[in-house]
Amino acid sequence: MTATCVIFDIGGVLEITPRTGWVRRWEERPALAPGTEGERMRDVWHAGSIGAADERTVRDQAAARLGPGAARLEAFMTDLWTEYLGTPNDEPIAYARRLPGRCRLGILSNSFVGAREREAERYRFDELVERIVYSHELGIAKPDPRAYRAACASLAAPPESCPYIDDVPANVDAVRAVGMQAHLFEDNARTIARVAAHVDGRTLGP
Repeated sequence: MTATCVIFDIGGVLEITPRTGWVRRWEERPALAPGTEGERMRDVWHAGSIGAADERTVRDQAAARLGPGAARLEAFMTDLWTEYLGTPNDEPIAYARRLPGRCRLGILSNSFVGAREREAERYRFDELVERIVYSHELGIAKPDPRAYRAACASLAAPPESCPYIDDVPANVDAVRAVGMQAHLFEDNARTIARVAAHVDGRTLGP
């Protein structure tokens, strides 16, 4: 039995993205009160995650709302992307590279404007899988059921044949609600075993 497809999340699955504390450190530089960045930028971050703001708008709004000079704005954006991109989770990436020809591969990720270009440059995810569905390009973010259906549709695969790997329990619950298989990422070994079972046509618990 050949698996139809496997769909991966990025952050927390294919990328290791721990909190770096960059926001707190940045707030200390201009002596802003803790939480100021989140309060002033929340709607901008949301707009960027669903493609309602482009990168120039994000930068302009950060400059206007947080008041850094040009050099500080560059440092702010660099710190943002450093945390966002994290580091590669080498084991599942290496395993996924062995799967083409055995199943179709996709990615579904809640994202931010500019993510596709940066992740393609750093990780070559566009070469790892056939289709990448980013929330900032789709205009819809997980756990909206339409996001999962769009990921399956991008691979021309029925939801019931596509396991989705995510590290957020709420997203996993939402996946199952639309009829997809789901696996909560907790560690590399269990995730690779779960995908291998699907590819080989075996049954393995969630």
